[in-house]
Amino acid sequence: MEIGMVGLGRMGGNMAQRLMRGGHRVVGFARDTKTLSRLEEKGMVPATTLQELVAALEPPSAIWLMIPAGAPVDEMIASLLPLLAPDDILIDGGNSNYKETQRRARMLKPYRIHYVDAGTSGGVWGLENGYSIMAGGEEAVIEKLRPIFETLAPAPDKGWGRVGPSGAGHFTKMIHNGIEYGMMQAYGEGFALLRRKEEFGLDLHQVAEIWRDGSVVQSWLLDLTSAALAENPRLEGIAPYVADSGEGRWTVAEAIDLDVAAPVITLALLQRLQSRDAESFSNKLLSALRNQFGGHEMKKT
Repeated sequence: MEIGMVGLGRMGGNMAQRLMRGGHRVVGFARDTKTLSRLEEKGMVPATTLQELVAALEPPSAIWLMIPAGAPVDEMIASLLPLLAPDDILIDGGNSNYKETQRRARMLKPYRIHYVDAGTSGGVWGLENGYSIMAGGEEAVIEKLRPIFETLAPAPDKGWGRVGPSGAGHFTKMIHNGIEYGMMQAYGEGFALLRRKEEFGLDLHQVAEIWRDGSVVQSWLLDLTSAALAENPRLEGIAPYVADSGEGRWTVAEAIDLDVAAPVITLALLQRLQSRDAESFSNKLLSALRNQFGGHEMKKT
């Protein structure tokens, strides 16, 4: 099967390579000629314009978007729409908000352009290990894309599936990322406790290695924890600043809308926000209040 790829950053480029390894013809668009040249050497057909991309695909065409969520997706759809024909397929593999995905699917329906949301997990390891793909959209359309999903997944019958109609794929990926927040926070707190118990002189990398096999907390995130501790046991030179992609915020907002208690995910998100406040005014005020009512000492900067 052939497919167009728009967005050939690290993850998109790796996905293109995995598809080519699986025997698929990939036509890729990028404005960066170095990116095009690098992937052309691996077998990709380069396109320097969207017109070239669409012209190089046999109709009906399938085009996978791997670009940042939000306005860039709408702008790309607006650019592609005049070039597309009925029964063409657009696939959004980024981290779009599921409500935006539903809106886009409704907008494209009168043009008979099929819109598929493919929530994709796997990061930089996906090239070798495969990607977990949660697909939303029309059942017949996703079935048509089966060869693509089977190649990208860890195995043809594992790690991917149609989870529901338009928006369901991105909704499922959003919750996936919310769970990830909670798991990462738990590992961070647990290893901080291990490190603080100085009298035992625990080797954190050794502990992580022990837990990786046979433990109820074993996971890929623990594998990555072990790798990070092997490279830098004291995590020297790393600022305690944790970014977020936005999906944790959407998950918490959805929990409120659905009246579902999600304290672990919510607190994990708040911890990420707190990590960015090097000059925490609220903590300064807490210290000042303790001094006001109890005469407790305040640390000075």
